[in-house]
Amino acid sequence: MLLLIGLSALSCKKNRTKSDCADKMCTNEFRSVVFRFMDNKGEGAEVKDFSVINQRTGEKVAANSSTNSNLVKGAFIIVDDGNVRTLSEQGDNLKITGTSVQTNQTRSAVLKVNGGECACHIEKLSGPDQVAFD
Repeated sequence: MLLLIGLSALSCKKNRTKSDCADKMCTNEFRSVVFRFMDNKGEGAEVKDFSVINQRTGEKVAANSSTNSNLVKGAFIIVDDGNVRTLSEQGDNLKITGTSVQTNQTRSAVLKVNGGECACHIEKLSGPDQVAFD
């Protein structure tokens, strides 16, 4: 009977998943990165064919909070803390592309944003906050 209890205890330890993250403490804030498309007058531009592609993976990126993002003309939430695990710790280049409804002109920009398996939040490392159509 003692042997059975000992084996049960050992099997429980084997089934536990290991984490390299230790016991990390994170804040409750929720981060997002916003990008704006502007017209030649500096106003928000109406955009069609909007996309965000992670250039490391080739996959399309959609922020979890993006359903509420286009409340300001030309402004889009590119990525948020809901995407933290899909981004690398070193940072991924996210290619943002949109076409002006008014001029049919297409513009792109690349932002570098990091996250990672153990990260609490995303962080924008580089890239512009906006791009303008002619």
